[in-house]
Amino acid sequence: MTGVSVDPASIDRDELERHIREIGGELAAAFPSSARHPMRALDARAMDFASSDQQLKAALFRFVDVTPACRSLDDLARHLRDLLEEVPEAPPPIAAAMRIAHTRAGRTALGAAAAAGVKHMAHRFIVAESPAEALAGLRALWDRGVASSVDLLGEATVTEPEADHYANRCDEALEQIATASPRWASRPTLEADSSGPIPRANVSVKISALTPLLRADAPERGRRDAAGRLRPLLRHARELGAHVHIDMESLDSREAVLELVLELLIEPEFLEGPSAGLVLQAYLRDSPDQAARILEWARTSPRSSPLQVRLVKGAYWDHELVQARQHGWPTPVFEVKAECDRNFEELTVRLLQSRPAVRVAIASHNLRSVANAIAASRMLGGEDRDLELQVLRGLGDELQDALASLGMRVRTYCPVGDLVAGMAYLVRRLLENTSNESFLSEQARGTPLEVLLAAP
Repeated sequence: MTGVSVDPASIDRDELERHIREIGGELAAAFPSSARHPMRALDARAMDFASSDQQLKAALFRFVDVTPACRSLDDLARHLRDLLEEVPEAPPPIAAAMRIAHTRAGRTALGAAAAAGVKHMAHRFIVAESPAEALAGLRALWDRGVASSVDLLGEATVTEPEADHYANRCDEALEQIATASPRWASRPTLEADSSGPIPRANVSVKISALTPLLRADAPERGRRDAAGRLRPLLRHARELGAHVHIDMESLDSREAVLELVLELLIEPEFLEGPSAGLVLQAYLRDSPDQAARILEWARTSPRSSPLQVRLVKGAYWDHELVQARQHGWPTPVFEVKAECDRNFEELTVRLLQSRPAVRVAIASHNLRSVANAIAASRMLGGEDRDLELQVLRGLGDELQDALASLGMRVRTYCPVGDLVAGMAYLVRRLLENTSNESFLSEQARGTPLEVLLAAP
């Protein structure tokens, strides 16, 4: 497959900025009002409160992380009390909670309230506990003009049976979604682009959950073990006409995952399918080199279906930074947000220039980043249907609705799993939500739209 390369210098920067401002304004105007979603507005205020103090934020997120291990409401309340006591100047609501936590009846009440709060927050980010239970929610999204990608929650596995169980869950998810989705209404925007049909069933897979042997010091062994579970998933997806997307995680597994995916997809049995994709993380300093490697592979690949590349900022920033500092390594991630944003925009243009060798999915909740993708796509001569915009369930709901209302192809990344399996995911999303420069939060603070759409 070949792509048409366009010199970035051929894009008039002034014209691009004008389009970004126009499109950003249209998107901002299309955001649903908070009156339509009072619970979302309440959640946003709670998140603002939780992030108002760094020590309070750390205590509450540590509590969320430890919740699955608590055996009773009393145990839950004791953990919450102990963590909150580490906050030097607790706000009045927190101080009141700490006072009642010193009686058994008070702890029972506090534990029940805390458990309900964590469960409510989990359901904001996690669609359901199983793919079968998620089907109604996925169909509801589809009816609103929003596609989905189901992520079976589960962090890195440590045993072969755990990896087998995860692979079976992914296989069942493919089967259940592919069986149910043909009954959904016709949505031409979500079902095809210039390269052909787009599968309705879409499942995201983590290689670290497909093998307990993924190690930076022995990558070949982990790749072989993961391949033994990934091949059957690819075969089943091909039979079902479904899409398999391979998630990228921390930097120490990236090379092994990338090599595995690129090797498997050009094996003879997979040249005609299934539809597949991978992730490019813009917060990594060497992501332009990774992009060049992926795009060269895509241009020379004999596969009949283009590779989809999902561009994200990255969700493991804290992990990468701490690990680098512990070992005295050069920091692999951009530490200044503006640098990461500029890299994200440059990679966006690079990917868009490489169509039709790749299908491009831009995953961001940043109004400027999304407007840049739409503007650049149009300036490069692309149709809107040749750009996919992706958001995370619970973080990008308003943006998702705004994009769908403007006729854009939008897909929501939908985690599925139980609370214990999803707790690490939930904590990362909470951290991202309180640090994310969301349009609605910035708007509530009075930040002018022109500032939000300014070049990084």
